[in-house]
Amino acid sequence: MSDPTEASVYFIGNATTLIRCQGFTLLTDPNFLHRGQRAYLGWGISTRRRTDPAMEIGRLPAIDAVVLSHMHGDHWDRVARQGLDRRLPIFTTPHAAERLRRQGFGNAIGLSTWQDRVMLRDGRRLKITALPARHAPGPAERLLPPVMGGMLEFGGEDGKVDLRLHISGDTLLDDRLNAIPRRFPDIDVALVHLGGTKLLGTLLVTMDGMQGAQWVELIGADHTVPVHYDDYEAFSSGLDDFRRHVNRLGLADRVHYVARGETYHVLGRRTGRAGRAGRESH
Repeated sequence: MSDPTEASVYFIGNATTLIRCQGFTLLTDPNFLHRGQRAYLGWGISTRRRTDPAMEIGRLPAIDAVVLSHMHGDHWDRVARQGLDRRLPIFTTPHAAERLRRQGFGNAIGLSTWQDRVMLRDGRRLKITALPARHAPGPAERLLPPVMGGMLEFGGEDGKVDLRLHISGDTLLDDRLNAIPRRFPDIDVALVHLGGTKLLGTLLVTMDGMQGAQWVELIGADHTVPVHYDDYEAFSSGLDDFRRHVNRLGLADRVHYVARGETYHVLGRRTGRAGRAGRESH
């Protein structure tokens, strides 16, 4: 029997991962465009992909649900729209859920900040909670689609949590995030969206390396895996920038760097064991 405090995160590319824990398999922010193709961000803005995904959509395993942070073309693209099962539950913002239902995904579930839903499977329980995020500074936030972070809590039907996994979503470091570690003081693993994304070359809409390192310090997860940092031309802050600020803040032991096509195995704090990364077949 698998350890109930173990999860694996397979990094497909950009913010797309496969998360496995306690029999659940989740897909995050599905983006399967290839190198050279454009993702469309609204208002006539697009950005070209620099990389290929580590897995094609047709090779995905059976998925229990999708966790979608927001409706942008580098998180939900035309390949996902055409290739995913339209019966899949998709947990996302109310704005994105409405659009998804119009696309035929009738099980899209919109969650406002702090709302949650529970999935049950073979005596195990997964609770998905929408968390605050801010995709742009000041009034510019109204020009971008609403975004959410996510908390995934895996445990038993009795409500006991065995492992807690946090996904930042596309956000800037903002005061509204301070409530996350207060509500969830024990986070086992966190996926942080970086990249220093700039729209029109000037407007910063995702965390750069400095903000990302400060986010790691704020959230306080035992293990943090950076994603969403170099796949598109709109990104201005790569992994080296993040690593430099992580090292400056003395947080290197909390951060684990996973290449596209690699899996990170994390074991919750209750085991007292560290995580590991490596390539494996899927």
